[in-house]
Order: sequence, then C-alpha cells, then structure tokens
Amino acid sequence: MTVEVDTPTLIKAVIFDMDGLLLDTEGIYTEVTQLIAERYGRTFDWSIKQNIIGRGAKDLANYVVEALELPISADEFLEIREPLMHERFPNALGMPGAEALVRHLKAAGIPIAVGTSSSAGHFALKTTLHREWFALFDTIVTADDPEVGAAKPAPDIFLVAARRLGIAPEDCMVFEDSPFGVTAAKAAGMFAVAVPDTAMGDEKYQHADVVVRSLVGLDLELLGLPRVE
Repeated sequence: MTVEVDTPTLIKAVIFDMDGLLLDTEGIYTEVTQLIAERYGRTFDWSIKQNIIGRGAKDLANYVVEALELPISADEFLEIREPLMHERFPNALGMPGAEALVRHLKAAGIPIAVGTSSSAGHFALKTTLHREWFALFDTIVTADDPEVGAAKPAPDIFLVAARRLGIAPEDCMVFEDSPFGVTAAKAAGMFAVAVPDTAMGDEKYQHADVVVRSLVGLDLELLGLPRVE
C-alpha cells in the first residue's frame, strides 16, 4: 500500500527509529523471548509479537508476561532477558538501504537523528558493527534519556530529537517500522513514513502519511528530500 499524500515541499530534518528500521534486531528480540517463554512451557508467536514491536521495555515486558501468563513479574522478565540480549546484540546487521540513506542525507546537509525506544546501553551494543555510520547522526535520543518522560507511543523521544536538531516538529520526517512508532511521530506533529515489518498487516498503518516497503530505491523527491545524484 502506497498512500498518495501532500508531502511538505522540503523536509528540514529526518528522524529514524532504529530497531527493525536501521538495524535488523527484531529477530533477536523474537529469539530471546521465545527462549524465555519455552522455559515456562509457553509459546511466543506472531499473535503476540505484532503487539509489542516498538514498545518501550517496561511496557513490552508487562504485555508479554500478561499475554503468556508467565509466573514471573515484568521486572523479572527483563532481568532474565538482559544477558541473553547482551550476547546477541553486538552481531546485529544493518537493514537493507539504511546505511546508504543515512550517508546520502548527511552528504546533502539534512539534519538527521535517531529516536529509539532502546536504552543507551542497548544502543551501544546494537551498533557495535555500525559505529562509523551511526556517528554521522547529529543526535541520538534513547528511551532512558533524562529529557524523555515517556517511551513510544508517546511523542517525547521525537520531540526531544527535533529540539536538539533545532527544527520545528512540523518540518521533521520520521521513518518508522512499528505502528506504535508511527503513533508517536504523529503525536509529535511530524510527517510519518512507515516501513512495515513484512508480516505486519497494512491496516495497522492507516495513520501513517505514507507507507513504503523498503529503504532501498526510495523516490526521495516524492518524499520532499534531496534526490540521489
């Protein structure tokens, strides 16, 4: 589904989600959650996974524990999960087209930021193989940033990013893979481009301004961004 919209004539800044959008980490989250579920004889599948993509850690943990009826608290779930993720995050790969798009926007002089529901510690682990091109971002805003009051779907992360870039929210474009992230972008008053997980239904992105299938081969001019020469 590609939505025909009136894109701003010139976007002044671009903010990227990270997990599932810039970095291929969703598979890691799935694997780790499946391992924990199996310890308690439960099955973690897409029916639950689709409802947690893009959520902050505590909100995600509460949902998983309740949905799977795990005999542990949300805090215990996060404690069990932590070493499993620490082992896997440093091997996270980039999503197709992500690095090229970031480098293009940087070269074109467009202010760019990351607005992620990850903690600063997890961000450092996940970007282990990608530190060179993540250093191109003008600012990184994580969920545990002291200026962030609430994680997505609240707009705080994106509003902090825009403020640090010195750009009005209405002049910012957000790239997001999750419905919760799109909700956060729209709540911030920003133009939201959804790049859905291939298993996620289009109906979950009706609030996005435009839906694209990949960061590869984007018509940047159609999105109000400088085209690749």
